[in-house]
Amino acid sequence: MVDAATATAIAAAAAEAAEDSRRTVDFDALVVTAAAPVSALTWETSPKLPRQPVPASDGADYLKTIPGFSAIRNGGSNGDPVLRGMFGSRLNLLTNDGAMPGACPSRMDNAMSYIAPETYDALVVVKGPQTVLWGPGASAGTVRFERDREYYAEPTWKLAGSALGGSWGRNDQVLDATYGAPLGYARISANRSESGDYDDGNGERVGSAWKKWNADFALGWTPDEDTLVELGIGMGDGQARYATRGMDGSQFDRSNYSLRFEKDNIGQRLRTLEASAYHNVADHVMDNYSLRDPNPDGAMPMPMVSNVERSTSGGRAVATWGGDAFELATGFDVQDSRHRRRGGMGRNAHLALPWTVDARFDNLGVFAEGTWFRGEDKRWIAGARVDRAGAEDARATVSGGHGHGGHAMPNPTAGLSREETLKAGFVRFEQDIDRDTSWYAGIGHTERMPDYWELFSADMGPMGAANAFSGLDTEKTTQLDAGLQYRGERWSAWVSAYAGRVDDFIQFRYMDTMTGKMSQVTNIDAETRGAELGVEYRPSQDWKFGGSLAYARGKDRDSGRPLPQMPPLEGRFSADWDNGNWSAGMLLRVVDGQHRVAEGYGNVVGQDIGPSAGFATLALNGGYRFASGVQVTAGVDNLFDRAYSEHLNLAGNADFGYPADAVRINEPGRTFWLRVGYTY
Repeated sequence: MVDAATATAIAAAAAEAAEDSRRTVDFDALVVTAAAPVSALTWETSPKLPRQPVPASDGADYLKTIPGFSAIRNGGSNGDPVLRGMFGSRLNLLTNDGAMPGACPSRMDNAMSYIAPETYDALVVVKGPQTVLWGPGASAGTVRFERDREYYAEPTWKLAGSALGGSWGRNDQVLDATYGAPLGYARISANRSESGDYDDGNGERVGSAWKKWNADFALGWTPDEDTLVELGIGMGDGQARYATRGMDGSQFDRSNYSLRFEKDNIGQRLRTLEASAYHNVADHVMDNYSLRDPNPDGAMPMPMVSNVERSTSGGRAVATWGGDAFELATGFDVQDSRHRRRGGMGRNAHLALPWTVDARFDNLGVFAEGTWFRGEDKRWIAGARVDRAGAEDARATVSGGHGHGGHAMPNPTAGLSREETLKAGFVRFEQDIDRDTSWYAGIGHTERMPDYWELFSADMGPMGAANAFSGLDTEKTTQLDAGLQYRGERWSAWVSAYAGRVDDFIQFRYMDTMTGKMSQVTNIDAETRGAELGVEYRPSQDWKFGGSLAYARGKDRDSGRPLPQMPPLEGRFSADWDNGNWSAGMLLRVVDGQHRVAEGYGNVVGQDIGPSAGFATLALNGGYRFASGVQVTAGVDNLFDRAYSEHLNLAGNADFGYPADAVRINEPGRTFWLRVGYTY
C-alpha cells in the first residue's frame, strides 16, 4: 500500500477522477500568504480562505498565489492567467469539470472572469502536460475549481459566509449554505463583489471599477452512500471598467447547467463510474458609453457596442479500474461550442440587430491514464489520449483593419471547415526515497488545436495564407518535468523544473502600417525552460516562515529572439504566526526587472512594450477566531504605497488620459481591507 503522505493526486491520477467528489482537506490558516504543493507537480488549496494580497475577485487573481502563475492585468478585475509564460488555451481552465471559455475576441471576459473563488471548495492545479484526464491541448497545465459532493448519514446543516470591506469602495459578500440528509442534499453558493476605481502609488486614478454577482444551486440525490445524481444550475452578471481597453465590459451574463452521475465501490476490478454533462453560455457586452464617455479625439469618438455570445456544451464519462498493483481510468469526453456576435454604432444598437454566427468548434477525445505501483516506494504513471477536433469559419466578411474599424471584405474561407487529429501522452516515474523525501521525472507530449482567438482575431495569418484559419498549424509541445520534495518535522522544501520544445508555437506580431495598426499570427519553433522552488521552516508550533522563487524563460528557435510576455523572476517571502485564536502574517513580494523582451510580439491580448523595472511590495495581516465560528481578519497591501506596474500588462488607453504611446498601468497603492467570516 502506498503511503498516503507521499502518494499525490497525480501519483493516483486515475483514482482522482472518482475520488474528487469525496475530497476532505484540512485548511486551518486564517489568511493565505504562501501556498504549498501537494507534490512538486500538483497543487491543491481552498479558495474559501482569505488570501493576501486583498482577497481575490476572480480566478486569475487567486491563481497568482501559486508560484509560476502570473496574470495579464486589465486593472481592477478579470485578469488573464499565465503559467510559466504560457497563456490562453495552453491552460485548461475548468469549473466543476466543465469549460466556459468566454466570448470576447480580445478576451475581456476570459474563463476566469466568471469565477468567484470563495464559492468553491478546492483549487487543483497540475503543471505541464502531465495528465490527459481533463481535455486536449493543456501544454502549460490544468486548472480546476471544484465543489465538494458529500453523502450525509444524518440530517446536517452547513453554513459559511463572509463580508469584506476595503479601500476604493471594495465590498464583497459571500454565502454558502447546504442542507444534507441520507436521501440527498441542496446547496446554494452566492456572492457579490464591488469596487471603485483605485489610486496607484502616485495618487493617480486608474479606471478599474467593477461590480459582479454569482449564484449557483446544486440538488443531489444519494439513494445510498455509493451513488450520486446531481443537478446544477448557475447564473451571474457584472460589469468592469478597463483602463487598458477602448471599451468596457458592461455585461458578463452567464448561465450554467450540469448533470452528474457517480457510482463508487462497484466491484473488485471496476471500482467507479462517473458521467457528467454541461451546457454553459457566456453573453458578454462591450461598449464605450456605459462606464465612460466616448472620447471625441479617440479611435471610437461615437458610441459603439459589441455583443458576443459563446455557448459551450460537453460531457465526459470515466470508468476507474483497480488491482493489487495498478489503477487505471479510461473514458471519453466531448465538447461543442458556437460563437456569435452583433453590434454597431449607437447606444444599445445591438438590441435591434440579429445574431450572426461566426465560428463553430467541436471535439471528441478518448483517454486512458494509469498508475503502476512497484512495491511500497515506486510508481509509474502514464497516460495517452487522442482527439478529433474540428472548427468551422462561418464569417461572411472580415475586417480590413485591426479592431472594430476597417473596411469589411469578403472572407476567403467563409463556410470552410478544418479537422485535426490531436495526440497526447506522458510517462512519469515517482519514487519515495524515504518517509520524508520523494522525487519524480516525466516526459509529456501534447498537440493543441488553434483556439478561437488565434483563428479569428488576427488581421493576417502566416505569409502566403489567406488568413489565420487556413494557415495556422497545430501547436506541438514536448516537455520534460522533474521535481523533488522534502517534508520534515520542521523543514519542508520542494523544487519543480521543466524544459520544453514547442514546434509551430503560435505567436502574434503587432505592426504600424499606412492603414493603421495590424496584427499577424504565425507559427514559429520555440523552446521553454524554468523552475519553481520553495522552502518552509516551522521553528515552533506557532510560527512558520516560507519563501518561493519562480523563473521562466523562452526563446524563438527560428530567430533567436526571446519569447514575448514571459514573466520576470519573482520571489515571495512570508512569515506567519498562529496560536489558535490570534494570527498575524507578513508577505514580501520581490519581482526582478524583465529585460528579455520581443517588442511588438505577444499574444492576442498582450504584447511586449519594452523592458520593465523591478519592484518590491510588503503586505501585513492579522486575525482572530471566536469560539462561535466567527473569524475576523484585516490587512494592508502595498504598505509603503509604492508606484509599480507588472511586466505582463496591457497598454493604457487614451480614453482614460494615457498617451497614445504604450504605457503600463500601475497597480493599486496602499490598500486596507477587513473581512468577517462565519462557519457553522
